[in-house]
Amino acid sequence: MDPITRARELRKNMTDAERKLWYFLRNRRLAGLKFRRQVPIGPYIVDFIDGGEHNIPDQRRYDSQRAAWLEAQGFRILRFWNNEVLFNIESVLAVIFQACQKR
Repeated sequence: MDPITRARELRKNMTDAERKLWYFLRNRRLAGLKFRRQVPIGPYIVDFIDGGEHNIPDQRRYDSQRAAWLEAQGFRILRFWNNEVLFNIESVLAVIFQACQKR
């Protein structure tokens, strides 16, 4: 499946954690900042949240390669687990806001 189609599919089928995070990020709700979700960048699709599947060894290797490629392109990586978003959204939003201020 091509990256654009896959990104659209992921946006349509968000997890509870993704829905919660995007409630706070959409429509410039976080300090007027613009965010995009499930975006194809090069050969990867990026977002903010890692579910349990990202803790499987093969997925960790893939995530490490993705992070290295994205960092080489000048991107900064922020990762949040589903439970962080679901149970500590204020801290997650604070980390995102602080990272945006450093740009």
